[in-house]
Parts: sequence; C-alpha cells; structure tokens
Amino acid sequence: MTAQAIVGYHLDEEGHWVAELACGHFQHVRHRPPWQERPWVTTPMGRAAMLGTPLNCRKCDRREPPDC
Repeated sequence: MTAQAIVGYHLDEEGHWVAELACGHFQHVRHRPPWQERPWVTTPMGRAAMLGTPLNCRKCDRREPPDC
C-alpha cells in the first residue's frame, strides 16, 4: 500500500472527519470502537498531533485521480 501524509482535515456532510492526504485524496478517519480505534480524531489537539502521519492510501494504489 502507498502511504501518504495527512496534511489537513475537514468534516463531511454527515459530520464525520476526513483526512486530506498529501496525494490529494481524502480518507475518513472515524473513531468507532471496537471496529476503528482512533480516539485522536475526537479532539482538535489529537488531529493536530497526527498531521504529517502517513496513512495507507488505497486510491493511490488504484491510481485514482485526486479528490480535491
């Protein structure tokens, strides 16, 4: 999988956090225990601390165009 750094965030139309990746793709970063453990997404400090952290980007692997 291709890893891309988190460069920002926005909320989708349902109020879920979406990471903006360096490649131009978007990826939801939900905290829904027990399936998804991402407590950092629930606070501004947590999200800020994760900027620059790489996430696996499946859209890059599929060679999809950027979302933004």
